[in-house]
Amino acid sequence: MLVRRIPVPDVTVAPRHCRLLGLAGSVALALGGATAGALPVADALTPDSGRAALGLVSTYFGLVLLIAAWWWLGRAVRGPRPPGTRSLLLTLAVWAAPLLPAPPLFSRDVYSYLAQGAMVHARIDVYVHGPIRLGGPLAAEVAPVWQHTPTPYGPVSLVFETAAAHAARAEPSLGVLGLRLVALLGVALMALALPVLARRCGTDPAGALWLGALNPLSLLHLVGGAHNDAVMLGLLGAGLVAATGRWPACGAVLVTLAALVKAPAALGLLAVATLWAHRMEGRAHRVGAVLTTAALALATTGAATAVTGTGYGWISALGTPASPGNWALTSALGHATGALLEAVDSGLAPLATPVWHGLGLLATAVAVVVVWLRPPRQPLYALGLSLTAVALLGPALRPWYMLWGLFLLAAAAPGGAVRRTVAAGSGVLALAVLPSGFAPDARQLTCAVGGGVVALLVLWAVRHAPGPATGAALSSASGGRHPERPR
Repeated sequence: MLVRRIPVPDVTVAPRHCRLLGLAGSVALALGGATAGALPVADALTPDSGRAALGLVSTYFGLVLLIAAWWWLGRAVRGPRPPGTRSLLLTLAVWAAPLLPAPPLFSRDVYSYLAQGAMVHARIDVYVHGPIRLGGPLAAEVAPVWQHTPTPYGPVSLVFETAAAHAARAEPSLGVLGLRLVALLGVALMALALPVLARRCGTDPAGALWLGALNPLSLLHLVGGAHNDAVMLGLLGAGLVAATGRWPACGAVLVTLAALVKAPAALGLLAVATLWAHRMEGRAHRVGAVLTTAALALATTGAATAVTGTGYGWISALGTPASPGNWALTSALGHATGALLEAVDSGLAPLATPVWHGLGLLATAVAVVVVWLRPPRQPLYALGLSLTAVALLGPALRPWYMLWGLFLLAAAAPGGAVRRTVAAGSGVLALAVLPSGFAPDARQLTCAVGGGVVALLVLWAVRHAPGPATGAALSSASGGRHPERPR
């Protein structure tokens, strides 16, 4: 007897339920961070304390829920009735809100920012001295590896760092909140720029917003970690909106300001010059557009440096050594090569890591040249690939560095393998760092895995629960009763 197979419809979580699931994840993540995050020294718990362990379980429970909500929301965005950009912006606000009052998450860099701001206020040259020169409670919060390290950040970054440190008056929690609000403004600029850039690049605005702004890496590290990359990317996005519109000169100024937060944004000037030159007729006018972009960048740099009064020491500070525990491919190859050379008693072992770093910089330059000279290439897509190469091949790599290229790829990359790879990589990298920002020991790793497993069991139970619960939580992609209409 032949048995007829009944096709099972692809089941997609409704966008409004993704919003609630992600909210639950953010709340659990923030609550866990209260005992397992990058706490001030006076409030820090020992790694083996019960509260810290419970916080770590809660953090990874919430993190898995948030990643699942984001992933299912992406399926809805690609579905037949996707949510509109307003709905996605509301979801971003709902997911970010619980992280605002939380302690720093996944990194202690925000304490370095505050210490640097206090140093500028105290007229200590941050491009010569590390936070150890400041002393006091703020310097005590800085990770030991950065205590003697000058800052590589530009004068624009120091402006808001100084303002936050002065307003906080040596109170770390207030300073963290101030810098997190600044980072949130950067994320808001990113979220507003992405749909505009996507339309101008011929890609889906909702898909760009989902991949570039609602991405777990953005929430965890730009909002939760309050990294100054948020301001860099926000200014870069605003500059590219201007450059793809009618104001390329304004775009050059804004992109230069982004580079004066963190240097990688300077590659955005290539996109501005290219976009400006494409509008001109005649070789002379195109060369003029490129030269004008360079002149505006130099003028903006001079003006910003003069206003802030911090000098040009950030240029030499760009060579600040990378932390020994970073994830860079070139650092890993350098350590492995050095170990092999030491095993054979070679005196060249100390040179292994610097040589690999140099090769990485050379490979980065080659990759950037190839990307920009290979026609046809949309300038924003080329910029996204270039920034990805800088992050992957540079001497230092952290999960949030991948946002440099991801932000532009979300807006400009064509559909297909690139977007799928970036999305999958984002989900994996979101799980890669402890909320304290330090490497895990065996007990912490067990707690983190346990929290994630509990979340997976909860998600499986919700997806497979019989009866009304499933109907309330899920809607079919091919005929659900309550799909959310695009707005």
